[in-house]
Amino acid sequence: MIKFRRHKNRLSQIDPACPEPACGEPVESVDRACPEPACGEPVESVDRAQRLAGDRTRNIDPPPVRDGSPRILILSASCGAGHVRAAEAVQLALAQTCPNAVLANVDVMDFTNSAFRRFYSRTYFDLVDIAPHLIGFLYDKTDRPSTWPALDRMRNSVQKMNLHRLVKLIVGGRWDLAISTHFLPVEIIASLRRAGKVALPQATVTTDFDTHHMWFNDPCELFFTASEEARANLAACRVPPANIRVTGIPIHPVFAEPKSVTECRLRHGLSLDRPVVLQLAGGLGMAAVKQAHGSILDMRLPLHVVTVAGRNARAREQVEAIPCPPMHRRTVLGFTREIDELMAAADVIVSKPGGLTSSEALARGTPMVIVDPIPGQESRNSDYLLENGSAIKANNLASLGFKLTQFLTEPGRLAAARAAAARLGKPRAAFDVAAHLLRLLPSRTPVQPAKRTARRATRLDRVKRRLLRHV
Repeated sequence: MIKFRRHKNRLSQIDPACPEPACGEPVESVDRACPEPACGEPVESVDRAQRLAGDRTRNIDPPPVRDGSPRILILSASCGAGHVRAAEAVQLALAQTCPNAVLANVDVMDFTNSAFRRFYSRTYFDLVDIAPHLIGFLYDKTDRPSTWPALDRMRNSVQKMNLHRLVKLIVGGRWDLAISTHFLPVEIIASLRRAGKVALPQATVTTDFDTHHMWFNDPCELFFTASEEARANLAACRVPPANIRVTGIPIHPVFAEPKSVTECRLRHGLSLDRPVVLQLAGGLGMAAVKQAHGSILDMRLPLHVVTVAGRNARAREQVEAIPCPPMHRRTVLGFTREIDELMAAADVIVSKPGGLTSSEALARGTPMVIVDPIPGQESRNSDYLLENGSAIKANNLASLGFKLTQFLTEPGRLAAARAAAARLGKPRAAFDVAAHLLRLLPSRTPVQPAKRTARRATRLDRVKRRLLRHV
């Protein structure tokens, strides 16, 4: 069930040893259904057993009202790992920044029927597998103001009809503020406000380095973006500059804690005498994982290769089945809660450029080697990282080892990329978002003791007058 707790209990939902969400949450044979490599245990708003049982469409009551406690609704959509991970990061930062807040972290896909959930969550990833370049084409074509307002109204009506339980929670919850890390709930709240059904202030937290037009929904009090270019895109959508904040993508607060490279390597049994390459296998298909790993092992430069396969047991088995040459050392991991330390220990990260994973790498100042970006948001993330010098890209997995060798051996190149990553990194993005959000909270008018005193004085005067009548 969804849990609404105050600060001291709410943090018990989140294992403090779990710095972030799960690395490579598998979709069996085709892992591309997870658009970016994940790295830890997610804070699930719905019990996993109930979720697997299909119990996702029941009515859920809002938390009780408490005087003086701001009630904040955090909304995400499990259409990929990044949106949920960003919501969890914001929740943790708000819990630390405003301990008395009543926080509700909600996945909107838990408030709809299975057909809509399947269509909304899975269709995109099915197309990624079948026709990725069609995804890129549609992504670019929809990144502009709509010329079909009637179609937009119909789409919004269909969404609200399939998310009527979410609408009930929003309208009846007496919330002080809503924060969304996916554009679907932003659009729902904006339409309810335009219809006069709710007067709920809301903020939008984008989860990629470029802001697509779908993120723009009016009215919305604040937009949080990852880059100045994303700010310019929102400004082109007629968003007032005062309503845009460039904070970076919110990531787990653990990334704001400094970590020693040497200590992290020693703690995880990694080599100190050679480069450490961290390969994140989440988001890649089985064949791509094997090919990328084989290409890294073919390098003639001695390495310590760390491959994180997450919960994808098949990927881990196939990677371990590849012989490791004697000149290299290898560590193959499944699910891990310590991806932040592995990122700190690595010289370079081989991964897809998901918004959250890229932001975590930048927060640790670790350059990336980008592989197999999905056309659309990941390709734009890739452009951002390449333009700013914090990453290189392997266009073909067969040449991954060659490009990685050049990157690690050319004098000054790796150091320059590290400096660029550190410059771009925003490890405290979640706390910056939380600070701006708290300023949006409406001021609460406390009960005035003067009025109570006046009432008591009036009653005392009446008693005095009655006594005087009998004197």
